[in-house]
Amino acid sequence: MTYLITGLGNIGSTYEHTRHNIGFSVADQLAKQLEGAFNHNRFAHIAHVTYKGKNIYLLKPTTYMNNSGRAVHYWLHQLRIPIEKSLTIVDDIALPFGVLRTRAQGSSGGHNGLKSLEAWLHTQAYPRLRFGVGNNFHKGQQADYVLSAFTEVEQGQLPELIEQCCEIVLAFCTRGIKQDITQKPALE
Repeated sequence: MTYLITGLGNIGSTYEHTRHNIGFSVADQLAKQLEGAFNHNRFAHIAHVTYKGKNIYLLKPTTYMNNSGRAVHYWLHQLRIPIEKSLTIVDDIALPFGVLRTRAQGSSGGHNGLKSLEAWLHTQAYPRLRFGVGNNFHKGQQADYVLSAFTEVEQGQLPELIEQCCEIVLAFCTRGIKQDITQKPALE
């Protein structure tokens, strides 16, 4: 069985380690854990890894957040992976920091990366893992907030949260999404 795991984010040093790039951070950690290396290929950085007999392609689109769907669409078709065997990891301001939520389908919730996936895939029925980044911003400051770095306290909690995301991704590859799950952080 083959899976496509996509971490959403923006390429370039300006965006590294920002809330909007949490998908890239999770993909990077998965590649490290599973001893994979990213190579640039059409529309993305892509790594091939294996886990418990499963072929897993990790994808970090280079098309920028607002056109992420182009890369996902291309690689799903190129690798002949059914959409239900894909998982997209994305930041979510509607969830408190550290809350992780998996869904087999649903709306974009206003997220431009997910809007792009919907447009390119012609459906809302694709699995996603939402990583809560909180919403500590003033009206009109949403873009600045998601493109900003995590606070020092949040940065201290990120390694464990990213590890929890990796566990969820690997469980998806071995068991799939049977139900929608919200996982609150076990951090104190």
